[in-house]
Amino acid sequence: MRHFLDIADIDAEDLRAMLADAAAMKAARAGLPKGAPDLDPALPGRALAMIFEKSSTRTRVSFDIAIRQLGGSSLVLNAADMQLGRGESIADTARVLSRFVDAVMIRAKTHADVLEFAQNSTVPVINGLTERSHPCQIMADLLTLQEHFGALDGRKLAWVGDGNNVAASFIHAAAKLGLSLTLGCPPGYAPNPDDLDFARQCGAAIAVVKDPVAAVRGADVVIADTFVSMGDADAQKRLADLAPYCVTPALMAQAGPQAVFLHCLPAHRGEEVEAAVIDGPHSLVFDEAENRLHAQKAILKWCFED
Repeated sequence: MRHFLDIADIDAEDLRAMLADAAAMKAARAGLPKGAPDLDPALPGRALAMIFEKSSTRTRVSFDIAIRQLGGSSLVLNAADMQLGRGESIADTARVLSRFVDAVMIRAKTHADVLEFAQNSTVPVINGLTERSHPCQIMADLLTLQEHFGALDGRKLAWVGDGNNVAASFIHAAAKLGLSLTLGCPPGYAPNPDDLDFARQCGAAIAVVKDPVAAVRGADVVIADTFVSMGDADAQKRLADLAPYCVTPALMAQAGPQAVFLHCLPAHRGEEVEAAVIDGPHSLVFDEAENRLHAQKAILKWCFED
């Protein structure tokens, strides 16, 4: 049994194999209706439970369609409507759901809850997002960059803004896959030091700077995320602190001549990115969103491999 909880936990060989599998499955579906199963579905009869403690569009839809295309079925559960919402323990919930379904994907408020769920589950558990990391999103991002550039090797990535959960998973990916990553973050918004230490111990080329121009200079990829995430209670302060890190056409011009822009969505035009960038020719955000589906399928298949 395999859990997919953090990119940092997974061998580089497995990550590369998942990306290759995602690309192959995507190509094999050319011309098929989106609701039709794959020509050779890999997980017939498998049932996936999806637990949501936070709102979701891409995670919910991509996992739902993913398991269907793989030949299985899904069950969507709102944590507030479950006995979890009335105080049933995470451990008991994990033990019970393990008797009913073949895998569980959780979009949770706290990373500790996902870890506890996995510790008590007898079926694979997938981290669909926590405040700590967002590994499924980064797998889709890597797939998108691999499609666009042909290979990930040697690419220089730049993150601009809050060193949040998405940034953490990019740091993990840089550590595992040997990517160069510079993060431009204001004081008080730097990434988790433990993530940086992990990446550097793996030999990754990781840098954290305060100047957004220095962060993106010469980059192949510029990445942004919303300045105010679900659960943030200090929205006005965050918007003020992070305003200089908005990705504008002028900032993109400091990146490499063939630089592309990524954003996990939802986006707030005029805050973390200007419309001219996210809706412009350098943006891959909708390819990135579509690739959530194909990356999710590869993750699910990997979880069931012996």
